[in-house]
Amino acid sequence: MINWIYKYKRLFLIIGGISILIPLFYITYIAIAAEGNSTTITVNANPILVYTVVGYYILLVTLIVMYATYWVFKQIRQVINLKNEKAQTELRHLKSQVNPHFFFNMLNNLYGLVDTNSEKAKQLILKLSDLMRYSIYEGQNDEVTLQEEIDFISNYIALHKMRYHKHIDISFITDVDNNTVKVMPLLFIILVENAFKHGVEVLREAAFVRIKLKANNDQVYFEIENNFDNEHKTEKGIGLNNLKRRLELVYPKKHKFSTKVQNNIFKATLEIQL
Repeated sequence: MINWIYKYKRLFLIIGGISILIPLFYITYIAIAAEGNSTTITVNANPILVYTVVGYYILLVTLIVMYATYWVFKQIRQVINLKNEKAQTELRHLKSQVNPHFFFNMLNNLYGLVDTNSEKAKQLILKLSDLMRYSIYEGQNDEVTLQEEIDFISNYIALHKMRYHKHIDISFITDVDNNTVKVMPLLFIILVENAFKHGVEVLREAAFVRIKLKANNDQVYFEIENNFDNEHKTEKGIGLNNLKRRLELVYPKKHKFSTKVQNNIFKATLEIQL
């Protein structure tokens, strides 16, 4: 019944307006006629008629104001819905851009290992499949647990350790009070990926990546730093801009993100209020 009324709300508004206007004009006519065909209702007119006419006019004005307010809010709601749809579409597009560089590199590594070290290639394939499964399926969710993100980063680091023949100083320290708190999926991987892409991959020796993650029920703090070769120029990717935009869409006014470069060390910090 309610859905039927909502569907034909305009018809009800028209009928309601007519049902008010007709009695209003009729009562006004009677009131004027009662005053000796005067064009106005004098102060000595029948109080009941005066109050009735005034009441109908007030009701009419109220209905007009209510309808105008309804129309304005309807337009505002449509604009908000369009903005939300646009934001969700943009967010899905940004998510689809995460990790392509890493996966392409890993596939190239696997191609080279298939003949030379088939056992290692098998291990890489298993870990890579786990990462891809998480990125494709869990990455499309609105939220995942912090523990799932931690596991994803740990697997990512383990996979990198397997593919390199050089020593890498990597540390991933976590201090989490509640690992079931929910966060946006694939939240930290862009920063981790950049540390390997612009640091570990181009440095011949003494490469390091240091990661810290602290969290409680109200806040998540992530910090990562890596060294790099200042003489080695790497093309600027879309990773950081991607992350900044996703943070703006998902955590508006609830996050702080900063980067700093000093003495060939890149450092990024991210703080999110849950």
